[in-house]
Amino acid sequence: MTTPHRDRKISPPPVNPGDERFFDAAAQGKLLIKRCAGCGEFHYYPRPLCPFCFSEQTEWVEAKGTGSIYTFSVTRRAGPTPYAIAYVTLDEGVTMMTNIVDCDLDAIRIGQRVRVVFKPTEGGPPVPMFAPA
Repeated sequence: MTTPHRDRKISPPPVNPGDERFFDAAAQGKLLIKRCAGCGEFHYYPRPLCPFCFSEQTEWVEAKGTGSIYTFSVTRRAGPTPYAIAYVTLDEGVTMMTNIVDCDLDAIRIGQRVRVVFKPTEGGPPVPMFAPA
């Protein structure tokens, strides 16, 4: 059985104060994550305090945009278009919830290498998703 990926309508994400730089970079095809200048740890989702040492010295850095699938699920009955939701662990060590796109959804595997792609939303900033590397 094969389930090819089909693009679907994506609602625009809410852009909270402080997130503007993340979405501006996404519009340029760059994935930003936060790193703490105090302890050096990367973290995602972006937030003003480091979740490891609670320092306010966090900074935006460009991620490589590559990683591997930690886990995933193919959703076939939630609407007219099947899609794959996943946790991807970036090479920097952070894990983010995302979608796997541009592939046969039945060929997705845990541990599979992926790369970031940016998908447009309806009237909002593009969002990062991942495709097989």
